[in-house]
Parts: sequence; C-alpha cells; structure tokens
Amino acid sequence: MIQQPPVVIFDGRCNLCHGAVRFIVKRDPKGVFKFASIQSPKAQQLLRQRGVECDIDDPDSVYLIKGAEVMSQSDAALDIAGALSGGWPLLRLFKIVPRPLRDWCYRQVARRRYRLFGQRQCALPSEIDRRRFLDSDTEH
Repeated sequence: MIQQPPVVIFDGRCNLCHGAVRFIVKRDPKGVFKFASIQSPKAQQLLRQRGVECDIDDPDSVYLIKGAEVMSQSDAALDIAGALSGGWPLLRLFKIVPRPLRDWCYRQVARRRYRLFGQRQCALPSEIDRRRFLDSDTEH
C-alpha cells in the first residue's frame, strides 16, 4: 500500500492561515506536506472520509491528515511544527500542557483571526509550490 503524504487542511480565506502555509512550505524542504483549502471539494472529501464535518464558511481549525488519523487545533499545529526544519520541532514540548488548555489558546486566536489578520479573496500558490496543493489543477 502506498503511504499518502500528510495533508494540511487550512482556511483558504484567512491571511494568517495563508502565512502559516507559506511558513510551512519554506521549512519543509523535502516537501513532506501537501495542502488543501478547507473550502475545496478535495479537503471536504478527505475530512468526510474520516468522519469529520466542519463549517466551510466558519472553519475553526487547521486539520492535519496522516493516513486515517485526523488531528486538529493545537495537536495539528504542534505535529506540523515537529516535522519542520530548524528549531521548530522543539515546540512539541508544549504537548506537556493539557490539550484543553492548548486548544483554548488556539481557539482564542482562531476566533479573532479575520479581525486581526484579514481575509483573502483568492490565494494561488506559486508555480514552485503548486504541485503541493491538492486542489490545484496539477493534482488530480
């Protein structure tokens, strides 16, 4: 069986989320992660296949899909950080903080992200990065 790459599902309308994706791409030189906007049919299909329903008009989380496993909120963010180059894997130390507290902090930022960072109309990946986006024309 072919191992599927981990997929980061993010809010494609959020400037903070867009910045986070660009941050991940820069620190993922081996191209481990693939990406899909939560508003895309592909992301919705991947989540539904794993029993996750979310409001695409008001997404409250980033999701990380690794095989059949789906992580969200702080677990997803910390797992992603753990796979990046540089010192970012040290952030996994925050897993010692109880998840309800970590997720509460995550939700405080998530609820205010549009107000603090704004929204995007359309975020097209560069030609170099386009192959990593599951909802781009090159990935079907």
